Amino acid sequence: MPARVNPLAPDVRCALSAQAEREVKRYRAGEMSPFACHDLAAIRRVSERDQDTPLRPAFVRDAEKIMHMPAYNRLAGKTQVFSFRANDDLCRRGLHVQLVSRVARDIGRALGLNLDLIDAIALGHDIGHTPFGHAGERFLNDIYHERTGRWFFHNVQSVRVLDVMGGRNLSLQTLDGVICHNGEFEQQVFETSGLKDFDTFDRVVDRCWAQGDEAISRLRPMTLEGCCVRVADIIAYVGKDRQDAIRAGICGENDFADGLGGAYNSWALAAFVADVVEHSLGKPRLQMSEQAFGEMARAKRENYQKIYGAAEVNGNFSAEIREVFGMMYLQILDDLAAGREDAPVFRHHVRVVSEWLSYYGRAYRWQDDLDLTVVDYLSSMTDDYFVAYARLLYPQMADIFPAYRHF
Repeated sequence: MPARVNPLAPDVRCALSAQAEREVKRYRAGEMSPFACHDLAAIRRVSERDQDTPLRPAFVRDAEKIMHMPAYNRLAGKTQVFSFRANDDLCRRGLHVQLVSRVARDIGRALGLNLDLIDAIALGHDIGHTPFGHAGERFLNDIYHERTGRWFFHNVQSVRVLDVMGGRNLSLQTLDGVICHNGEFEQQVFETSGLKDFDTFDRVVDRCWAQGDEAISRLRPMTLEGCCVRVADIIAYVGKDRQDAIRAGICGENDFADGLGGAYNSWALAAFVADVVEHSLGKPRLQMSEQAFGEMARAKRENYQKIYGAAEVNGNFSAEIREVFGMMYLQILDDLAAGREDAPVFRHHVRVVSEWLSYYGRAYRWQDDLDLTVVDYLSSMTDDYFVAYARLLYPQMADIFPAYRHF
């Protein structure tokens, strides 16, 4: 049975108060909150396309567009936390985005928000992520920043994939929720930003490329639906990553301060969702109680101490994989500059993206910024593709990648 009491947060309940339950029942019956984002409010770059219909409302269209992109399909082949493990039960990034959608919809339904917008943001929020999880993100950022002075972050790249490379005319509300989702910056209170137009949004995106953490840490979603995804991102991984760490043998059931072991996931899903709903009903913002927020921050810190620093790609061979990222980056850059059209970057990336965009009367301007094109290609790779390409380029380094051994 799931643990229902966390000794480090004994007053954080896993259920709503009677008054909150009565309010939630109104929304479960179909009533929408006055703070919800309605489908008719969707803002698109090309307003003549993708009109809202009864069968396919605006944000349903966004969610479906995202799910039919090749980049979404590749999430199933990208590390969430643990790389090079012969265990098919460990969470991959494709499952993670679904878990975030599930948690965010639980919160949004109880608050009377737009579940289709929540779903679209959640499904797209990691679509620009690198192979090998946050370690891969750091490796790519390091060389990109060294060469250009700009910063690579997966939430900003996700917007580029959806808006520029995908050309799918997604709504401003969805793209804004994607760039603002970053679960590395937890907050007790989530206020909306008041963003209303693409011109302002484009300037925000440019600042994120130019300033990195300095700009990203200040981001706030324009909708409460975006706020739901932001808090749900942390709720979805803080307990799930612990379960996976135990499955992977990185930690034991008794290694965590709260004493809940893998059962912490079920406690976190119930307690944090209930706490957010309880303290956000009837308000134009999302918030958590002080104790729940403190416990979430504590659990996340403990994960960093006991899990993320011990994960494979951060372990004994992290230096070698970082080196391969750098070598591969320069090789791809050289292939682009030399116009080697038989190179994988052309065959598997430039031509594919160009053909995709041609359906929408747009072009992939890869020649304008070769470093950014390298970033587009490297971040699009699955773990297996990266390893296969590295072995092709550098046979002498093949042994740094552990073999999968199921038996």
